[in-house]
Amino acid sequence: MKHSNISIFIPHVGCPHMCSFCDQRTISGAQHLPDGNEVREICGRALSEVKSPENAEIAFFGGSFTAIPRDYMLELLEAAHGFVGEGKFRGIRCSTRPDCIDSEVLGILKEYGVTAIELGAQSMCDEVLAANERGHTAEDVRQASSLIRENGFELGLQMMTGLYGSTPERDRASAAEIIAIHPDTVRIYPVVVLKGTRLAELYAEGVYRPVPFDGMTELCAELMEAFTNAGISVIKCGLHASEFVEQDMVAGYYHPAFREICEMHIYRKRISELLAGMSPGGFRIAVGSRHISKAVGQKKANIIYFRERGFDVSVVGEEDIPVYECVLRR
Repeated sequence: MKHSNISIFIPHVGCPHMCSFCDQRTISGAQHLPDGNEVREICGRALSEVKSPENAEIAFFGGSFTAIPRDYMLELLEAAHGFVGEGKFRGIRCSTRPDCIDSEVLGILKEYGVTAIELGAQSMCDEVLAANERGHTAEDVRQASSLIRENGFELGLQMMTGLYGSTPERDRASAAEIIAIHPDTVRIYPVVVLKGTRLAELYAEGVYRPVPFDGMTELCAELMEAFTNAGISVIKCGLHASEFVEQDMVAGYYHPAFREICEMHIYRKRISELLAGMSPGGFRIAVGSRHISKAVGQKKANIIYFRERGFDVSVVGEEDIPVYECVLRR
């Protein structure tokens, strides 16, 4: 059964740092702080609309949840907790900073029914973290991850690609370290340069220059495949579609179908491996029935790609073929 979130966005409040890329109000699309009553309204409405609430979680995103004022955090948790239990949502998910996790706060989260915690790791390279004013280290990520696991929570890690001071090689190394931690889930956020941020200043000064868009989608496709092969669920790749991001974006890697573009690259690579050494001609490639569009690509990009190389590829769906797997059916 597909998992879903009842997302409640908490704009930038209480966080002890302002990172180079950060404008949380733009990223989350939220312009005000929800109170406990609003949380109850959102959850009550969702409870009547979601088909399988037992597979959904109430999710506090957008800020560093455990860094907000304690009374406010408790107000939100108390409001959400009433919607967790038999016949209701399965739990509560929140995102926070690695340096805002300790045994005390984990005890509070557990008491109120929090089941999953996501950490904004962003990078596992200390030089990149310092250059982007994150205020924590890679070791903080490792220690917080271990503590979360020890206390029985589902662990999620979020990473950013293309940060100031990073390189594709450093991003690959960060992904490898995240795989070593082996979280349950991961989110990949390619950098988007937003107005009013330090990163926008660095971009305007010519100090920060993102790699080309195609290079970033290919890199993220590589990371998605690596995480999937390691048994880690990639639950997001790219910022969610938002009019605020589109209005305030200066540069970077925003696209409403960013994940689909990355998955197209994964299938292109897999099909290329199947066709390696083959003479040009017609080929049928079987993929999972739910993944045909990913293999075909946006506007049939993969079909066109192989046709230009002499391969007339048709994609067919079959049950029980895992995501990203391809089978030659010539």
